[in-house]
Amino acid sequence: MATIARKADTWGSRFGFIMAAVGSSVGLGNFWRFPYTAGENGGGAFILIYIACVILIGLPVLMAEYGMGRKSGMSAVEGVESLARAESKSQRWGFVGWVGTITASFILSFYMVISAWLLAFVIQALKNGFAGMDASSSGTNFANVIGQGEHALASKWYMLALLALFIIANIAVVGRGVKGGIEKAASILMPAFFLILLVIVGFSLTRGNAGETFAFLFQPKWEDVGFKTFLEAVGQAFFSIGVGVGLMITYGAYLDRGTNIPRSSVIIAGSDTFVALIAGFAIFPIVFAAGLDPAGGPSLFFVSMPVALGNLGAVGYLMSILFFALALFAAFTSSISLLEVSVSWLEERQGVTRMGAAMGVGFMLWMIGAAYIFSTEYLDFMDFITGNVLLPLGGLLVAIFAGWVLSRDMLTSELGEGNIMNVWRFLMRWFVPAFVGFVLFFGFFDKIQDQYHVQLPGFLETLLGPNYELPPVE
Repeated sequence: MATIARKADTWGSRFGFIMAAVGSSVGLGNFWRFPYTAGENGGGAFILIYIACVILIGLPVLMAEYGMGRKSGMSAVEGVESLARAESKSQRWGFVGWVGTITASFILSFYMVISAWLLAFVIQALKNGFAGMDASSSGTNFANVIGQGEHALASKWYMLALLALFIIANIAVVGRGVKGGIEKAASILMPAFFLILLVIVGFSLTRGNAGETFAFLFQPKWEDVGFKTFLEAVGQAFFSIGVGVGLMITYGAYLDRGTNIPRSSVIIAGSDTFVALIAGFAIFPIVFAAGLDPAGGPSLFFVSMPVALGNLGAVGYLMSILFFALALFAAFTSSISLLEVSVSWLEERQGVTRMGAAMGVGFMLWMIGAAYIFSTEYLDFMDFITGNVLLPLGGLLVAIFAGWVLSRDMLTSELGEGNIMNVWRFLMRWFVPAFVGFVLFFGFFDKIQDQYHVQLPGFLETLLGPNYELPPVE
């Protein structure tokens, strides 16, 4: 095989890169995962811990991935291998890139399906389909949409068509390249996203229960803080910023020499955190005002919000369109970024065009998505594997590779010299690997206890809470 060359394509402007990078970070997790997680894990206390995790863990890993990407000028897999060769290390370190690329593909496989649900709800909102809904009818509506209610088979075929439409849109953008596709789309969608977000937040604060929302999100509840709080904070930081999936290495490969990586990383991590914080005020004032349960996850989006907005008359009709369009924008900018990870690697193969790679990966995702649509229980399992195993594992491997395998000089040209490099290198060598490894180990056991009702050894009960109690034998 011919020698892999550096990427010829680059970001057209720093603004375009920032918009694309922020778009890759800002996703559905900012909306349905962060606000509820914060409220249930100490409110303001959790937010302080989360911000510390972003600064001390998420930001250093983000800088490392951008630096590795620009230094190599290649995809995540080829880039890590080339850096290892340059340091006279084994090419088996390419495993770091493979873990990230596989994780990105796994996440994208179910992310596309959830995005198809969003597209269905945008269409419903345009038809004023939420008017007068109560909790029962909204729950029935959600089950019908995803093919678990009445006319299940017809609904599943409808979702397959919407999934194909969403994937085709992704292929159209990614297939056009970084500058002509991803950057152009992000430069339009992300400003629109922030504008719609501010409109919805303003509406929610004026028409909803802002006081209860503020208390739920920001009032420090230190009595609710425990070991699990730190597990949730680190996991949310990784999931939200998007490190550990090879994405930021891939985006870094298209950076020009004039981009200041530390400064850009702060802007990107800060923007993602800002959206996560403000998203609660786009959702919970309306939910609390309607007297609904602020349950996390899909039920908040697809059951509670249609009820809350569907009973606000004409203004609720407009806000329901804007709300689900906002979520769809966030999903789309994240999905094109995740698709780029695989396409970037395939493009480096001889005889594979960018559009051909995008179409091939897109077809594979449609086939996997079809399996999820017909067997939705696999969605929860894939979410568990990626969020609690592969994502932190990918971040841990990046930290070890950047902090211990690569020399200081290797990334000095990318991150700069002086105090920034000193602090970054200390964190990447001594703090991030230990902390993430700790969270990976205990977070895994915490999840399998909560989600899969696995009986754990007694010594873990002190840290993770009461063991799952086996049902009595009848």
